[in-house]
Amino acid sequence: MDGDAALPRTGPGTGPGPGARPGGGPPGGMRPGMGGPGGGHGGFRGRPNPQLLEGPITKTLIVFSLPLLGGNVLQSLNATANQFWVAHILGTTDITAIGNANSVMFLMQSAIMGATMAANILIAQQVGAGDMTMVKRIMGTATCFFFVVSAIISLSGGVFAPLILKGIMHTPPAAEAEAVIYLRVVFAAMPFMYFFQFLQMAQRGAGDSRTPFYFMALAVLLDVIFNPLLIAGIGPFPKLGVAGSATSTLIGQSVSLVLLLVVLYRRHSVLMLKGSDLRYLIPSPEILRPLIFRGIPMSLQMFIMSAAGMTMLRFVNAFGAVTSAAYVGAVQVWNYIQMPGMAVGMSVSSMAGQNVGAGQWARVDRIAWIGLGLSLAVTGSVAALIYALGPIPLYIFLPIGSPAIPEALTIDRTVLWAFVIFNATFALGGIVRSTGAVWPPLIILVVAMFGIRIPFAYFMIPHFGKDAIWWSFPLGTLTSSALTALYFRYGGWRKVRMLDAAPARETRDPEGAGGEILAT
Repeated sequence: MDGDAALPRTGPGTGPGPGARPGGGPPGGMRPGMGGPGGGHGGFRGRPNPQLLEGPITKTLIVFSLPLLGGNVLQSLNATANQFWVAHILGTTDITAIGNANSVMFLMQSAIMGATMAANILIAQQVGAGDMTMVKRIMGTATCFFFVVSAIISLSGGVFAPLILKGIMHTPPAAEAEAVIYLRVVFAAMPFMYFFQFLQMAQRGAGDSRTPFYFMALAVLLDVIFNPLLIAGIGPFPKLGVAGSATSTLIGQSVSLVLLLVVLYRRHSVLMLKGSDLRYLIPSPEILRPLIFRGIPMSLQMFIMSAAGMTMLRFVNAFGAVTSAAYVGAVQVWNYIQMPGMAVGMSVSSMAGQNVGAGQWARVDRIAWIGLGLSLAVTGSVAALIYALGPIPLYIFLPIGSPAIPEALTIDRTVLWAFVIFNATFALGGIVRSTGAVWPPLIILVVAMFGIRIPFAYFMIPHFGKDAIWWSFPLGTLTSSALTALYFRYGGWRKVRMLDAAPARETRDPEGAGGEILAT
């Protein structure tokens, strides 16, 4: 193992003296028993969660993953609730509208996702190294960055929504007007959604996966409550139609974000800036550089996945509204089968990031293989259940008796099995990301999406019709999985550094609650 991949340790307790531990391990000053296994509140006051650095890997990984899995379930339930009410109150045309608009929304979220992941890795590594002042500096730079970028995307997206849907997406004319309305409300919600997402990722990097789950649950609850009220105009609420579905999301995200900030400030979280810490809102070039240049490849990964999804939807739209609705329904099922693998992959990345910061490379490898096996077992079980249930899961997403249901069932039967293999490699991808190695995964994704999936669908549609689209998914997915495994085994990701040189650190009182700050 190459220990040089660990970040330079500049935080308290990492140099010689009573605060340091021989052989690398958690920095000094950490109180035993603080935070529960994996999902505890260790990130609140900035001390590492001891379970992530020393605890039993399998148990810790499972416990840390559960809130993440719960969050993924909640996000999918959120989309499910939106689609359920739109399907049963408005109809198939509006399902197509929100399906096309959501594809654009995911593309725009992808533009910022890489930076949130980079911030997660930076925070996890610095928490593992014990440098809590650096964590605050990362939060300040990242907060300024997300505010500026989200405002630009929100304003430009609202202006260009009709052009995007009509000129690029080729949204069916019957659904175009409703899709524009829905998408404009979504863009108005983007700043809240972006910062909410960033704050949740930051908490996970600090070792707390439970609090993000609680506030995601609140956001979903509010969305589910307000969805039918605003769509149908029940009681004192205006009848907004499909725009009501997007407005309920805006309400849920904004209210939850504000309350989350209040709670974190009351708990004196190391992630929150106050008093003299507010000067960290002036971006630091040393931190902004990895945030952007490590974040760009990860954003491009999400962007490419979303762009590929939009391209596939364009192929699907050519077969009419029924096929498009069937595809949108099938994708909802795919979201559920991917959730366990995504939860394990995110947990592995946060857990490994802290161990990379602490220089514990043997433990990083063990985390990888345990995460791989756990993801394979859980995802395989979910896939088997979905196959056994047949069309029943689709009744949630599509009107009962709709001609789209048999077609959606065919799509799922063709595609779902490949997600079991693909999801298992999320764990390996999480390990690679935890060091900051971001370009090889991007290249792998480009090859899988634009070298295999899209060309296969494009050239085979004339010969096999819409079936060519469905079979392109397993081919691209298996390619991505194979290349990821090869890079994990033979690639140089262990030698990658997230920060080439740490900015000059500062020393403050251990609770970070004020006092004089001295540059050193």
